[in-house]
Amino acid sequence: QVLDTKDVQVFKVTVNDQDAKFVFGEKHSFKGTPLEITLPFELRRGQEAIVEISFESSPKSSALQWFTPEQTSGKKHPFLFSQCQVERT
Repeated sequence: QVLDTKDVQVFKVTVNDQDAKFVFGEKHSFKGTPLEITLPFELRRGQEAIVEISFESSPKSSALQWFTPEQTSGKKHPFLFSQCQVERT
């Protein structure tokens, strides 16, 4: 599986609570850097996979935007979205 990244540091990737191997590809000036994840098991048709990525962003991480807890409806947790796609934190 390959994901797009830009200016993030990845510490750990798990799939269904199992450690997964990951590697960054070649950095591109404006497209960012591909993050390739190797699943720790063979995915069967119809099987669900929950991918969790421990990472740290930076102010240069232009594709990531944050709402503070005060900006959310529940006012308890921050909210992260990436290129108009919601991410759980």
